[in-house]
Formats: sequence, C-alpha cells, structure tokens
Amino acid sequence: MHSPVLAIRRTPLVAVYGTLKRGLRNHHWLEGATFVGADTLGDITLYDLGHCPGAKREPSRGIEVELYRVDARGLRHLDRLEDYRVRAPLTGTYDRVLHDTAFGPAWLYLYNPEVSGCPVIRTGGWPVS
Repeated sequence: MHSPVLAIRRTPLVAVYGTLKRGLRNHHWLEGATFVGADTLGDITLYDLGHCPGAKREPSRGIEVELYRVDARGLRHLDRLEDYRVRAPLTGTYDRVLHDTAFGPAWLYLYNPEVSGCPVIRTGGWPVS
C-alpha cells in the first residue's frame, strides 16, 4: 500500500471517465491539475450508476478518458471524492489502480460494489448521448 505522497512519485497522472471530465459537475475537483490529453481504453467497461459511472476492468470497444497531471494534494482530494481507502482499498467505493495509457501509467478509479442490473457502456463515454 502506498501513501498518496509516495504514490504521486510513481505517476502524477490520473485518468478520469465520469463526472470529473471537463464540463461535468465534479470537474472543479481537478482545479490546479493540468489537462494532458485524451485516450481510449479497451480493457475497462463503464456501468451507468445513474448519478455517475463506475468502471470495472473488463474488455470493451474503447472507453474515452481524460488525463490530468495532479500533485499529491490533488490526488488526496480525488481519493476523498471517490471514497478510496488507502489502507483497505477494496472496502471503499472505488479502488485506485495504475493503468497504462498513451501518456504513460495513470491512476484510474475502479468501482468496487456489484453492478448487476446497471446499464453497460462498452464504447464511447459517459454520459451517453
């Protein structure tokens, strides 16, 4: 397990796929972060939870993500928003894992709870237009 300060030394990038994206309601949590670019990930699938999406590590036809460079403080804020628990990552709402992207390894929040019955998004992004 890594503290947010040690984790940020491994990578300063975060990949976001839901309400943290530009123009959406939680983007303000990325204040001070630098937009790096966009990528499409073929090994995550989104589940529409209604108020936000949750990602699971499952094959897809490509899920759109935005990548941001953050500092340790920014990562701690995101961990709080996503209910990521450093000492027990599988007990929070989201787990934070390293994921390969076109810009290098980035932190990605994976949804822990069960998603059966939720609409599946295997291509594109959230919100679904």
